[in-house]
Amino acid sequence: MNNLKVNYEFTDNKSDITLILLHGWGQNIEMMKPIGDKYKDNFNILILDLPGFGKSEEPPFSWTIDDYVELVHDFVKKLKLKRIVLIGHSFGGRVSLLYASKYKCDKLICLASPYCPEVTKLPLKNRIYKKLKKIPVLNIVAKLLQKNVGSSDYRNASEVMRGVLVKAVNYDLTEFVKKIECPTLLVWGDLDTAVPYKRAYELQNLIKDSGVVLYNGATHYAYLERLTELILVLDNFLGVRR
Repeated sequence: MNNLKVNYEFTDNKSDITLILLHGWGQNIEMMKPIGDKYKDNFNILILDLPGFGKSEEPPFSWTIDDYVELVHDFVKKLKLKRIVLIGHSFGGRVSLLYASKYKCDKLICLASPYCPEVTKLPLKNRIYKKLKKIPVLNIVAKLLQKNVGSSDYRNASEVMRGVLVKAVNYDLTEFVKKIECPTLLVWGDLDTAVPYKRAYELQNLIKDSGVVLYNGATHYAYLERLTELILVLDNFLGVRR
């Protein structure tokens, strides 16, 4: 895409609606598949390795969130997608918020998505992994994290990706999110120390057609830790009958 190799998976089910799933920082396609797989019989599914992550090439320079938004929009145009629903976690949620403020979306689902500057320590994912693996019920989440988050924190990131991170965490989307008009679902865990759940309620006040789903005892990866419960909520939000 625009001379950049981008790894993606697209399942074309001949639906008018496509779910576009965008992962968090240091992650990849696999982290969003648990949601995508639940809807592969209902919608078209597009999952990306955002540039600089997974099997995608790094951008040629330190991109801004706007650059990632334009890449997603290029996919929408290239694949001639008619109607889209964006589902983004953390960094991918930040991209989704800005996208929805600029381009038409049917619906928006943000999973622990930051929208304003925050003091965030990326190695937190490693601390979360250590905690999760001690809880039997959450072992599967811990294993998924261990396999897919890798070592893409600030210290081990390339110079280009460090630049991306700095630009991202300092980008204030407050005025942009006020422009979002599509129905928006905000999903958080009350134990999220990467993006405090108070951000969910702040976003709810900024986005006129939005609502919060808060999971008690869940972390920054609440969407995986409460996957079964979340799918029930998403079914209702997306109008899926099983």
